[in-house]
Amino acid sequence: MEVFDQQASPSTAMYFLPHILQSLAFAATTFGLLVPQAKRATVCNGHAELCLRSYGNVTFLGSHDSFAFSENPFALARTQEVDIPSQLALGVRFLQAQAHMNDGQLHFCHTDCVLFDGGTVVDYLGKVKTFLDANPNEVITLLFTNPEGASIADVWKPAFDDSGITPLTFVPPHQPMKRSEWPTLGELIDSGKRVVVFLDAGAENGGVESILPEFTMIWEPPFSSTDKNFPCRVDRIEGPLTPADHMYMLNHNLNVEIVDGVLLSDRVDAPTTNGIASIMADANGCRGFADGLPPNFVMLDYVNVGQGLTAVNQLNGLA
Repeated sequence: MEVFDQQASPSTAMYFLPHILQSLAFAATTFGLLVPQAKRATVCNGHAELCLRSYGNVTFLGSHDSFAFSENPFALARTQEVDIPSQLALGVRFLQAQAHMNDGQLHFCHTDCVLFDGGTVVDYLGKVKTFLDANPNEVITLLFTNPEGASIADVWKPAFDDSGITPLTFVPPHQPMKRSEWPTLGELIDSGKRVVVFLDAGAENGGVESILPEFTMIWEPPFSSTDKNFPCRVDRIEGPLTPADHMYMLNHNLNVEIVDGVLLSDRVDAPTTNGIASIMADANGCRGFADGLPPNFVMLDYVNVGQGLTAVNQLNGLA
């Protein structure tokens, strides 16, 4: 049946046009035609409950000096026993590492690459990218330190570009972002921008919008603690936002002082340090600086030891 032929008057065509559009709209909404339906994440970082929760109101399990892994107990500079893929498989979603230049390339090393060389940053990021490709409903945070002031644009950005992670990085609409202003995990996943990158130094003037300055949006308590009680105070913070408007992390990694000024990660006490009671006590000690809110990141040594993920799930209010 012809709706109208070539000889139809303009008024006739105008008469039928609304009916045609209405039929197309009905088909589109009823049968999913014409307009593809956007796929929405229903499980985020392993839990449906987290999809509607702001990134700024989620607690993530973190790995301190994540690159420094070794099964050898005599590798004194190690802080982890399992590699990056294994850490991610255990539920780690916050990876911290310190970078230094070595032979003209950016490597992850702690203090000096002679002590422990974790390989190039681009190779490390490649392992993270492999995990992200295989797990499309996961949001990951990267926090790297830049003690030598390597160029953000000329050294750091190429590492992200070459690893393939740059297209996945989140660029906030403005800086600094208050804790309450972050999108939900579901929104990050749906947008494809599910990697949040912070740098401790240089990012504020680095000219790379996806590499964010840490201390204007995250405050830290003291680090390298030798006190099992982890006394809390706001130790490092920058910018105009109050501590309550910042996210914050727990530097929940215990050290032993073997000689004056020389600290080693405490593997012996790791089962207790990474236990629920110790982590909860540390979190409760910091809540007073954050309007009672839990930490965003719980950073541990030896993430394969203890009950770190269980503690994090409790901080997130998950069974």
